[in-house]
Amino acid sequence: MRIVYHGSYTAIDEIDLSKCKVGRDFGRGFYVTSIRSQAAFWAKRKGRKSRSDGVVTEFQFDEDLCEVMDMNVLRFDGYTEEWLDFVVPNRINKTKRQIHDFDIIEGPVADDDIATRIDDYLDENISKEQFLKDLTFKEPSHQICFCTVQSLQSLVLRKGKIDSVIFHTDNNVLQALMTDFALSEIEATNKYFKSKTYTLLADEKTELYKKKWQEIYDMLKRELKNE
Repeated sequence: MRIVYHGSYTAIDEIDLSKCKVGRDFGRGFYVTSIRSQAAFWAKRKGRKSRSDGVVTEFQFDEDLCEVMDMNVLRFDGYTEEWLDFVVPNRINKTKRQIHDFDIIEGPVADDDIATRIDDYLDENISKEQFLKDLTFKEPSHQICFCTVQSLQSLVLRKGKIDSVIFHTDNNVLQALMTDFALSEIEATNKYFKSKTYTLLADEKTELYKKKWQEIYDMLKRELKNE
């Protein structure tokens, strides 16, 4: 189970794929990220257009369910040639139909700067090799696109009385992990949310959510030390 985030001008209570647009990296779909700061950036950006502060909505992504339901999943490990060859047709798609049959797609983001470079590549101002070389030292980014109604069954909105408390703990623990262990946000997120410590914290019956975040962090450090 992974925690993922969606940044928008408003909170998301229901997901309506019919409102999603084509012409994006992975086509029409509902996009989330495991990097909270990335979602916060988009929330602020979209919020400005709507004259709001923007909202980051949290979801739980059940990856095991993808296997149980035999979903068609595609993952890109980085800015690879395969990623570029997949993204370009989606970004230039002017039709109203999806041009692939994947349920879920995961990989890096073509932000504004990369989108400009894609235009240069399409205009043949730069070669594919040069494009990919320019992305070698690009900061990590991340997105997951849920493209079908079936795929949305693996995405659950985080609700409940302990969520706001856990949210506060999450932020502090992740920051401490990144600082103390020199981890990127993706690395810290993966370690934390896949840990036994987090599983216990998220279980309301343990009442761990009542403890200070420093105590939770100490538990996590002991767990990581014994790996």
